[in-house]
Amino acid sequence: MLLARAAGVRVFATGGLGGVHKNGEASMDISADLTELGRTPVAVISSGCKSFLDIPRTLEYLETQGVGVATFLDGRTGSIEFPAFWTRNSGIPSPSVVQDEKEAAAIVYAQLNLPLGSGLLFANPIPEKYSLPKAKMDNVMAEAIRLAKENGVSGSGETPFILAKIRELTEGLTVTANRALVEANVERGSKVAVQLAKLEGKGEHLQTSKHGTSAAFQIPFSKLSIVSPSDEKMLQQADVLVAGSLAIDISSHCNPDDEEPGDASGQFLRPGTSNTAVMSQTLGGVGQNIATALHSVGTPVKFCSVVAGDLSGRAALSMLAARGLRVDGIETLKSGLPTALYIAFNDKQNELFMAMADMRIVESRQPYLDDLWKAHLEQTKPKWLILDANWHRSALRRWRAAAKAVGAKIAFEPVSTAKSCRIFDQTHRHTDMVQLADLATPNEMELGAMWGFQGCHLRRYYGAWSAIHLESLGKKLKTVATDEKFSRLLHMSLELLLCFPCILTKLGSSGVLLTELLREDDPRMSAPWAQQYIFAAEGSLQGRNIYGDLQSCDDSRQDLQPEEGSTQGKYEFLKDYVAIYIRIFPPAELVPAKEIVSVNGVGDTFLGILMAGLAKEKPKALDDLVMVAQKGSCMTLRSKESVNPQISSLRSLL
Repeated sequence: MLLARAAGVRVFATGGLGGVHKNGEASMDISADLTELGRTPVAVISSGCKSFLDIPRTLEYLETQGVGVATFLDGRTGSIEFPAFWTRNSGIPSPSVVQDEKEAAAIVYAQLNLPLGSGLLFANPIPEKYSLPKAKMDNVMAEAIRLAKENGVSGSGETPFILAKIRELTEGLTVTANRALVEANVERGSKVAVQLAKLEGKGEHLQTSKHGTSAAFQIPFSKLSIVSPSDEKMLQQADVLVAGSLAIDISSHCNPDDEEPGDASGQFLRPGTSNTAVMSQTLGGVGQNIATALHSVGTPVKFCSVVAGDLSGRAALSMLAARGLRVDGIETLKSGLPTALYIAFNDKQNELFMAMADMRIVESRQPYLDDLWKAHLEQTKPKWLILDANWHRSALRRWRAAAKAVGAKIAFEPVSTAKSCRIFDQTHRHTDMVQLADLATPNEMELGAMWGFQGCHLRRYYGAWSAIHLESLGKKLKTVATDEKFSRLLHMSLELLLCFPCILTKLGSSGVLLTELLREDDPRMSAPWAQQYIFAAEGSLQGRNIYGDLQSCDDSRQDLQPEEGSTQGKYEFLKDYVAIYIRIFPPAELVPAKEIVSVNGVGDTFLGILMAGLAKEKPKALDDLVMVAQKGSCMTLRSKESVNPQISSLRSLL
């Protein structure tokens, strides 16, 4: 299915589909192709699933995955049953039916014109001539399953064992039936593909069937105000691509009723013993939170991440699909690592006291995924790529290179103090400065970690900032940095502008600190209200820029000369900047402690809403978007979800 989708093949014919094994509700033995069909928009034609599988639960699981299932009438009338591979009937009614290949092609055509990431299953019954008696096959399969249990066969070896026994017990009749059903499916699939090609070529309208096609398939094409399915852009493009972690979040909140007499700490988290708590579980992961925030305010977004094939991974994919998010960018890995898990311990005030995160599946080095991620960017062609720092350092580097190749801007979310420095190339830590991302959104501690990691290199260049006379503007700077804390943060963010030309430092209840390099054509350069936040070189800006000032400063300072082996033009990315913009935004509101439900996802909500605004065709001023994003953060503070669904009300403000 994956290869068919990658090659642009819309119809995929095979023998039989996998399914939910007997007792699957306990063993969770579910074939991976069911999950894959739930996130790969390909029409599969098969003779149902193997008869020894749990067909009712298989159909239920496919419905959960959002897969449409229909069975070909094949000349029959009345109630149509879902086929059971070697037999035309299973005793289980088919969810829906299709009359012929033309109608099946019309359904595929409609599916491809909808913003869905799931596939379709068309069950084609084995030709009647080769169909084996159902009663006989039921007895044969029961015996094969009994022998498997008797011999202790389970797991991946169970299906091959049962198939071999069925072949033996039927004296090879199933082999003949296999060949016949495969040939029939290939013929049926080819005819569906021909009819689909005709629809795509002529743009014909869909017609509903008199034979009772499921309501989900009865959408007249004339009612669809969507581009032609031959134009892949509708399914592939998105304004923003988010590359980051997908995890299960568990929040643990202190039980205020568990206070011990004389405990004046205010935290009520006691080490070395059990603490009673109120716990909740939601879908999380920094990347997922950001993607959900973007989706909630109406921004076309594609999310790329990895999960395991475990219960958590399957649950995460189902929850994403239920939210209406695309899952075609989520890869299921068989690396032996579990789906990412994040556990937060919050104190009595619902402030984060400590968190534990197992992100190994995201952080692990998976070289074969690099080309896949590149392909997602090339297909999507987003305006922005949002990267969270959970990725391996080399993966971040490759994501950045791929974004540059397609002309996408990059926003970086540092995630934590430990991971925030992964964006820096450790092997070139003390060579020329390069722009690593267009925008970064650290919190106070992450900003300090990033500055501390790269600081000794940044300080080699910091003297050059005197060329634009920041030091001579000390009095003006004091009107912005009103105390020692802000002065320290401002100092660090100014140095880091050499790596990120726009930094929004999240200060919690103190608001947001914005430091940004401005181009001469930035509307704020001429806006009267913005002049108090602009710091530029003395004299006329005409003909001046930060790039030239720094180059000039380098020429006169021995300690700033390029190191041996370094490239020239190290400030090239600064050539269009003429000023620095510094502004501290107050919080949108101070949420009372009693109203705070959880701090999880608050910063992710901020970045998601902010990027939704910046991705617009004609984005509003960054200053306005910061205030809207802060409002969204306050909403999430009041929600048990990592992103409050109510942020959709902010859509009109972006």
